[in-house]
Amino acid sequence: MKTAGSYTDYGDLPGKLVVVEGIDGSGKSTQLDLLHKWIVAQGYCAYLSEWNSSPLVRATTKYGKDHRLLSPLTFSLIHACDFADRVERSILPPLRAGAVVLTDRYIFTAFARDAARGVDPDFVRRIYRFAPKPSAAFYFRVPLDEAVRRIIAGRPELKYYEAGMDLRLSDDPVESFKLFQARILEEYERIIHEFDVGLIDATRPITDQQRQVREFVRPLLDGCLRLPIEPQSGMLRDMGVAGRYLKELRPRLEAS
Repeated sequence: MKTAGSYTDYGDLPGKLVVVEGIDGSGKSTQLDLLHKWIVAQGYCAYLSEWNSSPLVRATTKYGKDHRLLSPLTFSLIHACDFADRVERSILPPLRAGAVVLTDRYIFTAFARDAARGVDPDFVRRIYRFAPKPSAAFYFRVPLDEAVRRIIAGRPELKYYEAGMDLRLSDDPVESFKLFQARILEEYERIIHEFDVGLIDATRPITDQQRQVREFVRPLLDGCLRLPIEPQSGMLRDMGVAGRYLKELRPRLEAS
């Protein structure tokens, strides 16, 4: 294991790491869900990992948010601990097994959000140097007004830190959210030029976006771990095909 630039080299990992990024309301989670279903349908093992989902710091994070105790630096370090735990427990193991790991947000989220909160960008990049390099990374670009419209339409109330209220940008949560997301958007535009991140126009139809992502991911699947093939009799039994119907179908299945 060695560190080189922005990532750490963990040796020859037979699996593939695919990450999606974007501001809230970009539609990246929908695209990742569709991609996950498609990869599994192709017969490959795929594992999903979400940002800020480690049980290690969940209680601490919730307490800090509920009591509004998190400074920008504290927020940054907690998310780094969360990510470190997920890399160790839920990202590297499936990669070493040859599976496809799909992550909803990656280190670029920390780069964008922490910088938007005023944390030194170089400091944040140094913290996350233990991250494995993605096989593919996609940034779903969407205009700020459209992203805000999607979020406001789908949520009855914005949370304190989600809206960036800790930065005192505005007393109005919606206005604060807009200003905070504008900062994050600006950071993302820098990141996609600094790192090898594929750009997806998130204003296009969902099917067009998914087709573009699949075209890039398809060749990465060669050699990845495949799902075990269930015996045909067991599969048919689970589908309710049994008895004489199964007996009649077996010769045709064996000949196919």
